[in-house]
Amino acid sequence: MKKSFVIFTILLLIVSVMAMSAHLVILEINDTHGHAWPYGNYGGFAAMATIVNQIRTETQSNGWDFLFLDAGDVNTGIPESDMLYARPDILALDMMGLNAMTIGNHEFDHPWSVLSRQMAWADFPFLSANIVYKGTDKTLGDPYLIENFPDLKVAILGLTTKTTEYISNPEYVKGYDFLSPDTVAQQYVPELQKMVGPDGIVIALTHLGIFGYSEESVAGSPSVVSEIEKLDPPNSPYGGSVSLAQSVSGLAAILDGHSHTIVTSPLDVNGTLIIQAGSYSRYIARLDLIVENGKVTNYTYKLITVSKDIKPDEAVNDLLTAYKLVGSKKLNEPIGFSKVDFANANDSPRKSDTLIGHLITDAVAWKFQSMGVQAVFMNGGGIRAPIPAGTITYKTVLTVLPFGNTVVILKIKGSDLLKAIQWGAVAHPEDTGARLNEWGLTYTVTPDGVKDILLQGKQIDPNEIYTIATNDYMANGGDNYSMLKNAQSYNTGYVLADVVKEYIQSISPIDAYPFTPRWTEVKQ
Repeated sequence: MKKSFVIFTILLLIVSVMAMSAHLVILEINDTHGHAWPYGNYGGFAAMATIVNQIRTETQSNGWDFLFLDAGDVNTGIPESDMLYARPDILALDMMGLNAMTIGNHEFDHPWSVLSRQMAWADFPFLSANIVYKGTDKTLGDPYLIENFPDLKVAILGLTTKTTEYISNPEYVKGYDFLSPDTVAQQYVPELQKMVGPDGIVIALTHLGIFGYSEESVAGSPSVVSEIEKLDPPNSPYGGSVSLAQSVSGLAAILDGHSHTIVTSPLDVNGTLIIQAGSYSRYIARLDLIVENGKVTNYTYKLITVSKDIKPDEAVNDLLTAYKLVGSKKLNEPIGFSKVDFANANDSPRKSDTLIGHLITDAVAWKFQSMGVQAVFMNGGGIRAPIPAGTITYKTVLTVLPFGNTVVILKIKGSDLLKAIQWGAVAHPEDTGARLNEWGLTYTVTPDGVKDILLQGKQIDPNEIYTIATNDYMANGGDNYSMLKNAQSYNTGYVLADVVKEYIQSISPIDAYPFTPRWTEVKQ
């Protein structure tokens, strides 16, 4: 009798332990940037839907819990999406059953009227706990989401990079305060832990970035984690996901975006797992968590390639095919022909003097020469693709200039003009898009600063007023060009991409486009 009782008790204990164990499957995507359709070796959202549906079926058959999450930046990158303000992307994500998306910095590439429409199209919440309406504590999106599974409660905290306040169009972010993600998380996480109870977990869905590995692959070895911890120390207002993990205890995982990092194995920072799935719909990150008594006791991780060889989901494919037809005729109409390759390898306008930078600034100078423009300023981060040799279409130009920026004429004092040149001429690791692309200027970048600055071949008088053209993003202080806000400005209303289109039409066919350096760099 005693023996039977002991066996029964052991069985009860085993069942009790099993009951406290939960298996959570998380799928994460991030920074899709309009890449809803197949391209290159990748299958787009229709292939992605097939993967998501297969894994969802797997989890259901095993009685596991399932989350599908997006870490932000659905906007800007592919003309078919950009023209429709990412409506096809969002509707496809609806069809895939996305649980939530964090607000990324590129969700501010358009006015509030567009973002509000995107939120209305979505069957999922847009999360961010650290974006509040200016002067209030009211968040722009939902600060968090609680998912109640039969065996587990999961709190999902949304956070957005504070750098959005200066890397996004100032006109579109001026109504918001971007708070420190670390500070906000320190306030929210204890509250969320109470909400999910002792058996639940808190995760963060963030658009913060992994420092030092932008557009690169990274495996989370201890040495790599130690390196990033130094680059991204705790309690940094403008910090990334590693700063967050160092600053806040109680996060089981951080599902990150923004830096387009391909995480091949999770970074473990103080017991918090950090993952990220690259960009442009190339990958889905799968993180399986075994949770017991509110603790992650085991995990597995896999980075899944969204290959073009995967059979597309028919419903999602039909939706996207229909939307691609909208406006495709206009997009694909030839506007010119070039024998010259206007290259943009490795985002070169962010780093160097380039032929494509010349083409774009030349176009603005050509269009607005009657207004007395003496110089043209463009930020390298706004030039997103090359113009290959061959037939040029409107779609090509929109891929290069996807932000819908307009051209602004500034009457600016020489002293502020010099500050803008001295800021934009040099490289800033934390402001990689700020590097200046220009027409009408020459200068030399040295380890001791910017030298030999000439405008139209003459030195700039700090007290004189000059006329320059730029885009509305920079004119509003974007990429920390705050000194341009001191100028008297006139928004022409001309979309930059349309100006470049007109210029290409006027000079086509392009048999040659000589490159004469506009600035040089002297290194020690």
